[in-house]
Amino acid sequence: MKSISTWKIVLTFLLIIIATFYVIPNFTEKKYNWLPGDKVNLGLDLRGGSHLLLDVDFESYLDGVGQSIADSLKKYLRQEKVGYRTLVIDKANINFEIKSVDDFTEVKKIVKKIDPNLDVGINGNIVIIGYDEYQLNQLQDKVIDQSIEIVRMRVDSTGTKEPIIQRQGVRNILLQVPGEDDPAKLKNLLGKTAKLTFHLVDETANIEKAIHGHIPSGSMVVKSDESGKQELIIIKKKVIVSGDELNNAFVSFNKDSMPAVSFSFNHIGAKKFAEVTSKNRGKRLAIVLDGKILSTPIINEPILGGDGIISGNFTIDSASELALLLRAGALPTQLKVVEERTIGPNLGADSIESGKVAALAGFLLVVGFMALSYGILGIFANITLVIDLFFILALLSMLQATLTLPGIAGIILTIGMAVDANVLIYERIREEIAKGCSNLYAVKVGFESAFATIMDSNITTLIAAFLLYTFGVGATKGFAVTLTIGIISSMYGALIITKLMIDLWLKYSKPKSLGLA
Repeated sequence: MKSISTWKIVLTFLLIIIATFYVIPNFTEKKYNWLPGDKVNLGLDLRGGSHLLLDVDFESYLDGVGQSIADSLKKYLRQEKVGYRTLVIDKANINFEIKSVDDFTEVKKIVKKIDPNLDVGINGNIVIIGYDEYQLNQLQDKVIDQSIEIVRMRVDSTGTKEPIIQRQGVRNILLQVPGEDDPAKLKNLLGKTAKLTFHLVDETANIEKAIHGHIPSGSMVVKSDESGKQELIIIKKKVIVSGDELNNAFVSFNKDSMPAVSFSFNHIGAKKFAEVTSKNRGKRLAIVLDGKILSTPIINEPILGGDGIISGNFTIDSASELALLLRAGALPTQLKVVEERTIGPNLGADSIESGKVAALAGFLLVVGFMALSYGILGIFANITLVIDLFFILALLSMLQATLTLPGIAGIILTIGMAVDANVLIYERIREEIAKGCSNLYAVKVGFESAFATIMDSNITTLIAAFLLYTFGVGATKGFAVTLTIGIISSMYGALIITKLMIDLWLKYSKPKSLGLA
C-alpha cells in the first residue's frame, strides 16, 4: 500500500499535545507555571451576572453641541461686528436674524471656522445653521461608539473578564457582566463621571473676606489639594473649558520628572483654550476635578495646540487612575438604564448540568450507533469524535472565547456533524466493497469520492456560522463561535485523523474484511 504521510502523523500528535496544555487548566484548580492559566470563559447564562440595557441620550448631547456652537457663534459675531438678534437654539439647530443680508458671507466664514461640517443657509434675513441628516447619523454613530469604548474602559478597570458590551438597535448599548451579581454596583460605576473644569483664579479677591462670606460676584471658593496642601482658593465661576471637550488623557512626566497627566482637547475645546491662554498671560489657571483644585499653573505663554499637562501631588498609580477617570469621564452624553436583570449562579449551574447531560446523552447515542453500524471503522470514528471534542475545548480556552448556553448547543450539534462526514465516507467504502473491490482500493475511493461532498456541506455551514457571528448579538455569537470551531475540528478529524487510523490498521493488521458487507 501507499506509504502513510509522516507529516500527518507528526502534525496530529503535535496538535494533541498542544491541546492538552490548554485543556488541563479547565479540570484543575492548581496553577502550574508550565500551563496556560486561562480557562474557558463562561457567559452570563452559565455563570450568572448582571444585564443592563443602556440608552444613549443623543438629544441631550445635541443640546450641549448646540449650546457650544451658539457660545462660539456669539463671540465671533461680536468680534466681526456682525449685527444679529433673536438667536434660537433647538438641539444642534440654530436660527437667528442678521441686520444686513450683506453680512451673510461673513457669517458663513464664521460657521465654517466653528465646524466645517455645519450647513448654513439663509431665508430672508434669517440664518439657519445645523447638520444634515447624514452628518447627524455620523455624529450619532460616533457618540455611541465613543460611549461603548468608555463603558468598556470603566468595566475593564474592575478586572472583569469577558464582559459583553455591544450596540443593540439604533442607540442602545447592551452590557452583560458575568460574575457580577449587583447591577447597582455597575450603575454606580458608570455614573461616576469625573468632572474636569478649567477656571481663572480670581487674583483680586481677598481670601480672608471670602472665608467670612464676602465672596466677589462671579467667583467661588474652592479647596485645593495642590502639592498636598489643604487650602482655599478663590476662582472665577465661569468655566473656560470642561472635560467634556477632552479627546484623550494619559500618564506622562513633568519637567521635574514627576508623574503627571497629559491631555488634549477636541477642536472646539482647543480653540477656547488657545483664546483664554492668549488673553491671560501671567495669570493663574485653576484645574478643578470634582470640586477640588488639582493645580494652579501660571499661564506663561499661549497654548495653541489644544494639549496640556496637569501636575500635582501624583504617584504613578494616582496619575494612571486620574487619566483613566478623565478618559472614562468624557462620556459624550448621559446613559440611561432602560432594562436591568440579574441572573443567579444557581440558574447557570443548572444550565451547565443540563448541558452536560444533553451532551453526554448525544455522545453516547452517536458512539453506540457508529459502533453498531460500522464496527471497527465506527470505533475509529468514535475515537476521532473524542479528539474533536478535545480540540474544541482547547480552542475555546486558547481563544478565550465565551461559552454560552447556545454555545453548548453548538457543541452538541457538532457531535452529530462530526460523524456525518465519517458516515458519508463509510457508505462510499461500502458501495465499493459491494462492487468486489479490494479493501485498500475501497478505502481510497471512499475518501476521495466523499471529499467534495464533505467540503461543500461544511463550507456551507461555515458561511451560515459566519453570518450568525457577523449579524448576531449576545448568545448567538457564542453559538456561531462553537459551531465554527466544531466544524473545523470535525473536518480535520474525518479527513486526516480517521484516515490515518484506518491506513495504520490496514497496513499492520491486514484484515480480510472491513466489516461493512
